[in-house]
Amino acid sequence: MNDNSNSPMSDQCLTDAHFPELPGFYRGKVRDTYHLPDGRQVMIATDRQSAFDKVLAAVPHKGQVLNQTAKFWFEATADICPNHVLSYPDPNVVIAKHLEMMPIEMIVRDYMTGSTETSIWTMYQRGERLLYGHQFADGLVKNQKLPETILTPTTKGERDAPITAAEIVAEKLLTQKQWDAVAEISFKLFARGREIAAKHGLILVDTKYEFGFDQDGQITVADELHTPDSSRFWKAASYSERLAAGQEPEGLDKEFLRLWVRERCDPYKEPVPEIPDETLSEFSGKYVALYEAVTGQAFEYAEGGAPIRERIRANLVQALPDYFV
Repeated sequence: MNDNSNSPMSDQCLTDAHFPELPGFYRGKVRDTYHLPDGRQVMIATDRQSAFDKVLAAVPHKGQVLNQTAKFWFEATADICPNHVLSYPDPNVVIAKHLEMMPIEMIVRDYMTGSTETSIWTMYQRGERLLYGHQFADGLVKNQKLPETILTPTTKGERDAPITAAEIVAEKLLTQKQWDAVAEISFKLFARGREIAAKHGLILVDTKYEFGFDQDGQITVADELHTPDSSRFWKAASYSERLAAGQEPEGLDKEFLRLWVRERCDPYKEPVPEIPDETLSEFSGKYVALYEAVTGQAFEYAEGGAPIRERIRANLVQALPDYFV
């Protein structure tokens, strides 16, 4: 992560959620996770911000926004697909069921856009026309709506890689039956997200889903759902005008930071410059605005700075007393 340790912004952020009392610790780019012996997982959403396969900075309130936005969507889609949630002992924490995770990520797209190496716009700009098994015509422009909703799965790893449905089955990553089922669920989740977003003046542009199998083999959605980290959201009111003018849509998601970085370097080949506090503060505001727009609720700020860890620890002691003796 860029060294913003001397920045006043860093004092407001949770970057380390390692509690040695809990077993099975694993650090991801954003979440610190514990695998408990009884099959539960404790997932703590930190304020670390990742993009381009690396951690770039820390963003105030980001972890709380992610966790509570995902909570809203898990509850709003529970009739479509079971999710991994068992409880929410803290604004930044979810206790979840352990799943056997699928080795792929399901990306659903409605628009020709993106700035990462696996996005269809980046690939299209390079001259590619067969993307993820889908044939694209010449003459498309960035941010235009696609003729139909498509799936563009990727493999998991340090660097996600494009893969087609046929390759997933041929390489035995999933059976045909499993692929068909998870593809159908992905389209249904996206349709629900698109419908709810539209009611609040937003366009759900694209999203990433992660799925696993529970102990009964049931497909279960995990990690996060329709958050600004895993999805793009645009303001619907200004979309057409900005598209016609060749301008980027008004977004409330991670793309804001991706574009800021892209304008200053090639993040896959060059060092990413330190991100100013003002930019991180503006970015934080977009995440909070998305939460409020989607849920229709005011975001309740939990205390920031050092008390975040203290609050989380106190709530974990209440939820998991056997580990804190």
